[in-house]
Amino acid sequence: MTEINRRKFTGLLGAGAVAASLGLPAYAQGAKPKVVVIGGGAGGATAARYIAKDSEGAIDVTLVEPSKQYYTCFFSNLYLGGLREYASIGHSYDTLARAHGVNVVHDWATGVDRDAKTVALASGETLAYDRLILSPGIDLKYDSVPGYSLSAQDAMPHAWKSGTQVALLKAQVEAMEEGGTFVMVPPPNPYRCPPGPYERISMIAHILKAKNPTAKIIVLDPKEKFSKQALFTEGWEKHYSGMVEWIPASISGGVQNVNPDTMEIETDIDTFKASAASVVPAQKAGQICHAAGLTEGDWCPIKPATMQSTKDENIHVLGDASVASAMPKSGFSANSQAKVAAMAVRGALTGSRVFEPRFANTCWSLIDTNDGVKVGANYKAGEESIEVVDKFISATGEDADLRKATYEESEAWYSAIVADMFS
Repeated sequence: MTEINRRKFTGLLGAGAVAASLGLPAYAQGAKPKVVVIGGGAGGATAARYIAKDSEGAIDVTLVEPSKQYYTCFFSNLYLGGLREYASIGHSYDTLARAHGVNVVHDWATGVDRDAKTVALASGETLAYDRLILSPGIDLKYDSVPGYSLSAQDAMPHAWKSGTQVALLKAQVEAMEEGGTFVMVPPPNPYRCPPGPYERISMIAHILKAKNPTAKIIVLDPKEKFSKQALFTEGWEKHYSGMVEWIPASISGGVQNVNPDTMEIETDIDTFKASAASVVPAQKAGQICHAAGLTEGDWCPIKPATMQSTKDENIHVLGDASVASAMPKSGFSANSQAKVAAMAVRGALTGSRVFEPRFANTCWSLIDTNDGVKVGANYKAGEESIEVVDKFISATGEDADLRKATYEESEAWYSAIVADMFS
């Protein structure tokens, strides 16, 4: 990992004189610039850590996150498939506070006053900022699937946000009657983790093959194609032959209604009775982005080189909530974007050197034990968008040793990214 070089602004001139000489904001004697970060996932936690660590105390950093224990959405499918314990995807913010001096506030951010540069919290408190970083992830458009709702998620879990829904879904799959049917309704584009629904199908097939081998999986997809499609379909045929049926909207006519009381999913061609189901609706940027007036449609446009909002230069938007052009909505993307934004924020507030931004992403997926595949790219900041520099994807027909190595690579990455976020 590249260490960012920094200038130190202390000495005989004093902070005010240095700020004036560099065209930086002049803070009151002894005062520090303030950064507030909303959202403690791969984007927010990484940004808070890097700003606090690399500014060496020159910036006050506050992280606002309601959850005291954060469960990663990435790798939750491996828990679902029985290949990880639930505790292994849970992480605390203690080290961010203890080792780096981040002020971690467990509360909900309810509003942003962009003129006053303050954030309102559900507790009634107000936080002032010089720069604000928003990384709130997604909110779900429940009504995008007819019949689905917030209350329906208990019977048909989406399990697409950090929390305990993935544990609920696992329990429901394991309780399916012999020979029962699992129905998956993936989301339309764009959404968090493009290969995620299909890894989920793989991991549920992994459970059912061992515990309920006559069960079936029906995938009622609103899309006509999906990420790593050739790799997944090859893997399903190899490991779970006859178990998984993928039906695109051009064949089904699309989902017309879901009924959580009867566990029925209706399409133009049939009504499917589910023993267990996962319905993942369409998505949008977290609500705080809409409340702050930073969205165009469902998402937040940004300036590629700094991840600054196009609507407010004092606010940066990371991860799933942003319009990051060619970059997918993934944990790896958010972590990469956070480092670019952290560098830009430090440069703006302390005059530290700002390097040319570079971004990266890899999405790994597990199809069966030791059968891992991946897709990814490196990116640069163009004038109007984040652009692909080069890209890669696993090939169909790869040998078992390479697939095992790809899976082991993903495990090493998980250990590295959570350390990058929380340690």
